[in-house]
Amino acid sequence: MSTSGAQAAAFFREIALTRTVWWVRDDEGSPMPVSSSGQPAFPYWSSQTRAQRAAQLWGPQFRAVAMPLDHWRSAALPDLAGEDVRVGINWSGQRLTGWDFTVGDVVNRLAHTLGEPHDRLDSVE
Repeated sequence: MSTSGAQAAAFFREIALTRTVWWVRDDEGSPMPVSSSGQPAFPYWSSQTRAQRAAQLWGPQFRAVAMPLDHWRSAALPDLAGEDVRVGINWSGQRLTGWDFTVGDVVNRLAHTLGEPHDRLDSVE
């Protein structure tokens, strides 16, 4: 498995356990870089430590922020789907690279990890 694949697998496993998702922001908002897929992506991390590393790479004005998993699923992901923004998963390394998915893919992967039926969650996109 590639490093990005391992990071993605860890993301779903860890957020299922902690029920928390982490993101990075400053007083102006959050970075939303263009991903390797060529589309804008909003990156999330599965731990405070991972998000803090990303914040340090983006600059001293950035900080890691926690979001409850239920809020992420019910509010943040539908907003991203409405804006056609992809979801970055546990980006790492000096250039903060990794996999990004559609919101529907994230919802389905999370449902699988949590042992939930997938079809009831497909309505996010």
